[in-house]
Amino acid sequence: LLPFFALAAEPELHRVDSGGHSLAVWEKSPASPRAQILLLHGRTWSAIPDFDLQVEGEDLSFMDGLVALGYRVYALDARGYGATERDSSGWLTPSKAASDALAVMAWIRQRDSSALHLYGWSYGSMVGQLALQRQPQAADSIILFGYPWHPDRYPNISQLSYPDQPPREANTAENAASDFITPGSISQTAIDAYVKASLEADPVRVDFRDLHEWLELDASRVSTPSLLIRAEFDPLAPMAAQMDFFGKLGTADKWYVELSGGDHAALLETPRQRMLLAIDAFIRVLDE
Repeated sequence: LLPFFALAAEPELHRVDSGGHSLAVWEKSPASPRAQILLLHGRTWSAIPDFDLQVEGEDLSFMDGLVALGYRVYALDARGYGATERDSSGWLTPSKAASDALAVMAWIRQRDSSALHLYGWSYGSMVGQLALQRQPQAADSIILFGYPWHPDRYPNISQLSYPDQPPREANTAENAASDFITPGSISQTAIDAYVKASLEADPVRVDFRDLHEWLELDASRVSTPSLLIRAEFDPLAPMAAQMDFFGKLGTADKWYVELSGGDHAALLETPRQRMLLAIDAFIRVLDE
């Protein structure tokens, strides 16, 4: 089992420039880190509720789990999420999200030249893939969890239209709890804490446009060593689509890990420690 921290340290907030826009990047680190990981959150919620959930009597922070394994951990709030403001357009696009991730990876590389690994959850896995397709050397590996993209699922993505102004819809408690669908995988106390933290960090839903840019995603163009993780009951990452993606990856350095139990939010559920250990094993093999 991983060490349990009763009093977890607060993450350090950094500000990173990306094309004139200030991005919030959170950091936690052990005394002597052996590598670095950048975490990219999903479509609706920002870095702190997703990756640093603190619940009394429970060990759920993904950042703390990675720190316990010896990694310096960064987590990015994308534009409009958490502590990062929207830009003047009010919209986020796949290309902006990928460019911002690359800017943060370059900033991390400038601070520390040790190995850098990229982890993306859900939409974050798509952002990470797009970024590394464009700059394969920006990270030493990519870890994708809850990967939702498959072009057959979005046949009309090129025909989507968008309003002149972003809708800025309010996020809801129901949406915040919606990914937790596996009975017994997480306590109600933890779900309630996640809902509270999510709505405090992200009261308004971020607005994406230009979703046709996701059509650039092409597994065969991924040359970075890759770890694809799927949880057993994840409805957004069906196994057939994952197998298709995995088979097409353009790197021979690739692992596929299926976690029993858990769902799209498995990094906060009972498979959490096995996911952490799978990530650690993958990185250790790359280091050999």
